[in-house]
Amino acid sequence: MKRIHKIIIWVIAVIITVFIFLNLTIPFFAKKIIVDKIEESFKVKASLGGLSITPPLSINLTNLEIDGLFKADRISVSLNILGIFAGKIVLSGVTLINPVITLEQSSSGKLNIPQFEATGKQPPVYITGFSLRNGRIIFIDKKADIKGFKVILSRINADISKVALPLTSLKTNFRVSADFLRANESKIGDIIFTGWVDFAPKDMDAKLNLRDLDITYFSAYFGDFISEKELLSAKLNIQTAFKSRNNDLEALTNFKLSDLIYAEGREMLLEGHSLNLAKSALDFFTDTDGNLILEFKVKTKLDNPSISIDELKKIILQAAAKNLVRQRPEDLIKKVSDNIEQFKDFGKEMKKLFKEKK
Repeated sequence: MKRIHKIIIWVIAVIITVFIFLNLTIPFFAKKIIVDKIEESFKVKASLGGLSITPPLSINLTNLEIDGLFKADRISVSLNILGIFAGKIVLSGVTLINPVITLEQSSSGKLNIPQFEATGKQPPVYITGFSLRNGRIIFIDKKADIKGFKVILSRINADISKVALPLTSLKTNFRVSADFLRANESKIGDIIFTGWVDFAPKDMDAKLNLRDLDITYFSAYFGDFISEKELLSAKLNIQTAFKSRNNDLEALTNFKLSDLIYAEGREMLLEGHSLNLAKSALDFFTDTDGNLILEFKVKTKLDNPSISIDELKKIILQAAAKNLVRQRPEDLIKKVSDNIEQFKDFGKEMKKLFKEKK
């Protein structure tokens, strides 16, 4: 019994000695190797505050910064020793603390994301656990606005983990949340995505909630697409339930556009004709409170989700038609009457256009 105790104490002492040795020697030359490799890959300056190793086999990087693109207070990566012997890189835990990613799109539409070149065959990498705390993504778009339209995703938190048992299971639980911010840091909405996915039978059960997003802030992208009138206020709420069994994925979406407030007497200037039929139709489907409520279902495959634009338009149009049922008959009559007058105006515009071409 005493001999077993001595062996245990000896093993513990060896492990402690090895980790002390690694923490004294590896950081000395590993920091430079990591920084050089990052600079070679990203073609920008990089810096690393510190590197340490903790048992059983976790590598910790502190104050990593890639100039103009990425920085984080801490990155921890836990390696699975058994995976190394099997010829695979299995990361049982990846943790990011206070990461900040800055993405910029030029006026020509090019993103500041470096292109990596493959250098020989790389061993497969598997991540069985991922955690992100207080992340931040800053997107600056000079294509939408030459001065740089900025939107920020803040307070990004994510937990993604594979179930422990059975060991062969590929079922993964996840929860991701974030806030949308304006350039001045004021909040304009938030998003939460939670659920699980099992890649073996290709099953899934998840919910996506986009809440109170002020879409008027994104007018640089949609312009007059939503309405010919200038929008002062519009809140978007989307709830989507994802369910998949044997790779057959259904996404049931509840879409609500509310609190629509227009600038009185201020129409948005359009190129060409004074009437846009698509936007008039969209205004036609909103109720008297300025709400557009749509419920629709999309069917696709979990391993290859896709849907054509024509099919999506058909689904949304059917959902919009159902929205008319919820409106009062007298409101519908008024809308039809108003649109008839608009179509008359459109006819006059067309007649005038043909006269000018003669």
